[in-house]
Amino acid sequence: QVLLVESGGGLVQPGGSLRLSCVASGRTGTMAWFRQTSGKEREFVAATSFNGRATTHADSVRGRFTIVRDNNKNTVHLSMKNLKPGDTAVYFCAQRDRSMDFDSERAESPANYDSWGQGTQVTVSS
Repeated sequence: QVLLVESGGGLVQPGGSLRLSCVASGRTGTMAWFRQTSGKEREFVAATSFNGRATTHADSVRGRFTIVRDNNKNTVHLSMKNLKPGDTAVYFCAQRDRSMDFDSERAESPANYDSWGQGTQVTVSS
């Protein structure tokens, strides 16, 4: 089982930026970020293929958030800019082994992931 550890969350003002990081304990395939607020379903944010060459982003964050993979460090980042109060959530890192071909539809479903991190809180508020 691959262990995932997120970091980088915190409190930021609207319009500000944060960079989240997720470190994996071993080999990974597709890696992704999801977010969740109290009482709501886990929401897809972004995903990247095993080699980092292909990515997909949710419509709600496209143009503001960027997922970047560092293949040499088994690490994925989520660079967030122009943050809005609606971005406030716990952000989770997830991965699926390499048996799953990278595909936007597959990547958007939480059910397709094998491992999850503990989450990191992002709060956007004045």
